[in-house]
Amino acid sequence: MSNAHINPFGFREYDARWLYPKDINKEGIKEVGKGLGSQIISKTNKSPRVIVGHDYRSYSEDVKKKLIEGLIDTGCNVEDIGLALSPTVYFAQFKLKADAVAMVTASHNENGWTGIKMGIEKGLTHSPKEMDELKKIVFEKKFIKGKGSYKEIKEFKKIYINDLTKNKIKKKIKAVVACGNGTAGIFAPKILKEIGCEVIELDCNLDYSFPKYNPNPEDLKMLNAISEMVKKNNADVGFGFDGDGDRLGVIDNLGKEIYADKIGLLIARDLASKHKNNNFIVDVKSTGLFTNDKVLKKNNCKTIYWKTGHSHIKRKVNEIKALAGFEKSGHFFFNKPLGYGYDDGINSAIQVCHLLDSQNKKISEMMNELPKTYQSPTMSPFCKDEEKYKVVESLVDKVQNLKANNIKIDNQKITDILTVNGVRFSLEDNSWGLIRASSNKPSLVVVTESTTSDNRKKKIFEFIDNLLKNTGKIGDYDQKI
Repeated sequence: MSNAHINPFGFREYDARWLYPKDINKEGIKEVGKGLGSQIISKTNKSPRVIVGHDYRSYSEDVKKKLIEGLIDTGCNVEDIGLALSPTVYFAQFKLKADAVAMVTASHNENGWTGIKMGIEKGLTHSPKEMDELKKIVFEKKFIKGKGSYKEIKEFKKIYINDLTKNKIKKKIKAVVACGNGTAGIFAPKILKEIGCEVIELDCNLDYSFPKYNPNPEDLKMLNAISEMVKKNNADVGFGFDGDGDRLGVIDNLGKEIYADKIGLLIARDLASKHKNNNFIVDVKSTGLFTNDKVLKKNNCKTIYWKTGHSHIKRKVNEIKALAGFEKSGHFFFNKPLGYGYDDGINSAIQVCHLLDSQNKKISEMMNELPKTYQSPTMSPFCKDEEKYKVVESLVDKVQNLKANNIKIDNQKITDILTVNGVRFSLEDNSWGLIRASSNKPSLVVVTESTTSDNRKKKIFEFIDNLLKNTGKIGDYDQKI
């Protein structure tokens, strides 16, 4: 009789995360391994090869061992690359021509969390549908029985580093490289030095207690520390990597944070002139500047706004063979010839270095060349998990009715509505507002941006806030503008 304990809420939209051992115990991890192995076999073959790696947390190796036991019990042949970043594991699937991947990581979550990022199709992680399927296999114990094998792949780290350091830069770019004591510390400084950067390390020694702050490039503490270091060293750029190395935060040469969507636009502009007639994908929280950008238009490059979430953007980039995709949370995706389509924070930093290398300008000067917009932070008003999707559905109808009746917001008509992920409405001057359900929390997501004024940004927020209040289903915001 199994004494497995697994909290079902650990199965998220694109990966799995639990407090360990409170929400999942060792036998629970093994059951998840058996579920994942069964799922992989049902979609590939009876004897699949699965790449496995783990991040630098005190318990990650123990978790990985139990996961491997479960995979082997179903007939999977495990190839273990050891201590790694999520993108190292994704890369290994391509390089070693394997059938699937499983990375033990809780990314930037606090110590005490564990999790698994997994995928079957090369370069893609599980979709919400595949996560639901996995959860069902685990809880209904529909496991396939088999006898797999285990093999250790030594020194794979070197192969990954060699692949990323092929294209050098000519300028001596001075870069602050911050890893928040997470696993990226043994990869990012070395790789950026090897492409030709002068690297100033910040918290790159591995320490799973995360003594200063979590390795999260959206965390203000981390961003402020990078900013101070950039100013102190008169650096050209500051890079912040998250715990498992798939996201990037960027600080300019003046010590100012650049939102990932704006960095995405700078990179897209630079790439457009070298790779004409291409598509870019951005998530619905991203700046509206992509729509009418003169550089992109001149090079016949089009931008598609798609569902928020690294799994969704990755799939869309893959599906339409887009050159790159940018998500506002810092997940960037570069397709061939720049990458393999998955999110790799270090490759993203390399692309920023190539941008600086090809332009005879500071990054702050490039930012000043973009039209000015007034962006809100990402705001999250509380809404129960069981109600949030229904609330958003009702608001889609409401906004569509307001457009049909020519109702104005701050004297502007609604000109366009996008419903691919919640509702994003645009106004005559290309200002916009977004309401969607959060993928992983009991809340909604609200973002506004104005091309005209800070006041209009606030007016759009007031309009959204009134819509939300009228539903009677919304609680407090985590922050407001």
